[in-house]
Amino acid sequence: MNKVGDNCITIKGLYKSFHNKAGKIDVLKGIDINFNIGETISIVGESGIGKSTFLNIIGTLDRPDKGKISFLKKDVFSLKDDELAKFRNKSIGFIFQFHYLLPEFNALENVMIPLIINGYKKKIASEKAQMYLEKVGLKHRLQHRSGELSGGEQQRVAVARAIVNEPYLLLADEPTGNLDIKNSNKVHELLMELKQDFNMTMIVVTHNMELANFMNRRLTLIDGKIVE
Repeated sequence: MNKVGDNCITIKGLYKSFHNKAGKIDVLKGIDINFNIGETISIVGESGIGKSTFLNIIGTLDRPDKGKISFLKKDVFSLKDDELAKFRNKSIGFIFQFHYLLPEFNALENVMIPLIINGYKKKIASEKAQMYLEKVGLKHRLQHRSGELSGGEQQRVAVARAIVNEPYLLLADEPTGNLDIKNSNKVHELLMELKQDFNMTMIVVTHNMELANFMNRRLTLIDGKIVE
């Protein structure tokens, strides 16, 4: 894993609003915060408060109305859309509440996709994807399609897909929100193993306080601001 300085992400003056029939809704109201290389962070708060919006902007899936995000000292929103997409695929991994696996592909092929997009040859992509599926405990399920996997197994495939490019940053939005207690605990354990094994920054949005308290820092989003 690459190491560059202390700060992975520097956020300054981040604002985001949405408009609906009722008018303008201010979701993020001038957030300033730094996240460090190797740090694990949980973000908690009431439903609908803007946690996922904040995570999507950090992950460059959405752009802020105002403000700056420097990722490894690079102003990411100064990049053109195609450059930003390449940067995102290489540098950021995503885990969502729903696994979003492609049903026509098996577990191995789903994990290979980010590598193929990133320019890996098929043979090397296959070998690397298999290694990460073995790491998440799915050595025996490589050829199974998503419909043949349990909910917990599907989410572990999603975790392998998120980390296969060895990103600097792993973002997880309610990663256990769609799982039962047993599978939630397995995903918790897996995330903690990743914390030990990789020097990546991990930011998790969750309502699960057990998972939140596992992180180095717990942040709360209140009225568009981050409170430590």
